[in-house]
Amino acid sequence: MHIDGSCHCGHITYEAEADPEQVGMCHCTDCQKFSGSAFRIGVPVPEASFRLSSGTLRTYIKTAESGGKRAQVFCPECGTHIYSTTAEGEGNRLFRIRVPTANQAAQLPPKRRGWCSSAPAWLGSIDALPQRPKQ
Repeated sequence: MHIDGSCHCGHITYEAEADPEQVGMCHCTDCQKFSGSAFRIGVPVPEASFRLSSGTLRTYIKTAESGGKRAQVFCPECGTHIYSTTAEGEGNRLFRIRVPTANQAAQLPPKRRGWCSSAPAWLGSIDALPQRPKQ
């Protein structure tokens, strides 16, 4: 599926080819801190299919609990995370694009969840909370 997207301020725009069946939700504590939420939603795309259309990205290298290094790639203007990838090597890497940055986000629902042991206990009860259609 062809996707395109941007950061919040519009400085960064991109295009890529993504498989909607590979969309995943991650509950690891790093994803929680990076997103300010209980999870992040990502879709892996081959590096070769990602095209930066405008802007210049900034990278932060995070060393995971395992010792592996992950590049967190974001807009230097507004801070929107665009994707993460392995920090070492070139070529056949996968870029895990942050689904909410894609214009097709509504067509990319999560198909799996990971790091569920780190998910907040309250996550399963959010449907019971009072709801409003807008703020």
